[in-house]
Amino acid sequence: MTDDRVSQRAADLLPEERAAGSADPQAQAQAILADSDEREFAPEPAEERRSGEAAASGDATR
Repeated sequence: MTDDRVSQRAADLLPEERAAGSADPQAQAQAILADSDEREFAPEPAEERRSGEAAASGDATR
C-alpha cells in the first residue's frame, strides 16, 4: 500500500467515515484500504447450496 494511496483515501473519507470520527485519518484510511484489498484479493467463496437445501416454495418471504 503506497503512502500516496493512503493520503488520497484519508483526504476523501466518506461522510459516514468522517461522522464516525478519528484522531488519525491516515490510520483510518490505511485500515479501510487494507480491508478493501483483503476482500478484493482474497474474496470469500460464494455460498453454495444443494437442491435439498433450497427453500421450499411456500417458505419464501414476500
